[in-house]
Amino acid sequence: MTKEEAKKIKITLVRSSIARPGKHKVVLIGLGLRKLNKSVVRLDTPEIRGMVNKVNHLIRVEDIKN
Repeated sequence: MTKEEAKKIKITLVRSSIARPGKHKVVLIGLGLRKLNKSVVRLDTPEIRGMVNKVNHLIRVEDIKN
């Protein structure tokens, strides 16, 4: 599977990271989410899915169809 064929997901920060544990803030920064209601597109890899699972109460995840 090439990069063009790889599945992608869109991740949007929908809840603030204020008053959240430091580990959650670090995960959000690792995903590239710094501001509320901003979105990033990432490859759907096990590493990214693990990060998403840690902060799933703060974000919204959508599959992107190629």
